[in-house]
Amino acid sequence: MRWRSFLSAGVLALGLSGCAGVYKTGSDGSLSARLDDTPRIAVISAFQPELTLLVNRIQAPAKHSINGVEFTTGTLEGKPVVLFLSGISMTNATMNTQVVLDRFRITNIVFSGIAGGVNPQLHVGDVTVPAQWGQYLEVLMARETAPGKYTAPPFIKDATLPNFGMMHPRSVEVRSAAHPQIVRKFWFEADPKMLDVARSIRNVDLANCSAGKCLARKPQLVVGGNGVSGQAFMDNKAYREYTFKAFQANVLDMETAAVGMVAYSNDVPYIAFRSLSDLAGGGDGENEMGTFMGIAADNSAKVMLAFLAAWK
Repeated sequence: MRWRSFLSAGVLALGLSGCAGVYKTGSDGSLSARLDDTPRIAVISAFQPELTLLVNRIQAPAKHSINGVEFTTGTLEGKPVVLFLSGISMTNATMNTQVVLDRFRITNIVFSGIAGGVNPQLHVGDVTVPAQWGQYLEVLMARETAPGKYTAPPFIKDATLPNFGMMHPRSVEVRSAAHPQIVRKFWFEADPKMLDVARSIRNVDLANCSAGKCLARKPQLVVGGNGVSGQAFMDNKAYREYTFKAFQANVLDMETAAVGMVAYSNDVPYIAFRSLSDLAGGGDGENEMGTFMGIAADNSAKVMLAFLAAWK
């Protein structure tokens, strides 16, 4: 009987070794079927208007569905990609970025979408490519210890950034295969090589008109600086001004810092292209996102495509 056990074990080992390119360990420790073994760049947007131009450009598309999310493989600017919607906000972005890393062979991550402007020097339609992203709504809600004074408990040592009333920003706990010990980290840096390529982009025709709606000035591309992300749609002048002063942020959104954290934990290079659809509460009158979202989404996608064309 023992020789039969050895034979069965050998057959099982051969079978598993033959599946090495098909299966990999998933984020939950289980074996997940890899849907595609081609090295690809993950191209992410949060919701459909941000993806429209890219879907129309992808070559040789093939669709896959995971947990109800559609992933489209193909090529953009001659580069193998997998294109998908993360869904809006931090949890969706975290979950689906990890899914694409588990089920496809991802070499780099690129995000393209719209954002709210924070830096008063930037304008609607501009495209930003921040060098790092932080989670600005990861906060301590501090106790009021005197009228108008909010104090962190003595055991919380990382609430060192400027506060907005009771809200004291904090770093997040993170670890990775390369750094398994838990550390606290606020900024998640974009990949330096990818940033260098973004800085080399020239002559992208950024639109300032769409469907009869025009901006007052021609949009520009700004590479570098900070971006922040959080779970709230932000449309408040006072909090916008605080965000600029506290984080020196150019833009804010609801996904990128979550993607950056997943990229860090998996040791995968990432970069994000975000175009201003509104001024996060800083504009005159009502929020302008509904008016200029299409221009912003397409401008971000145009710069991202120029990046893919230049990427080696």
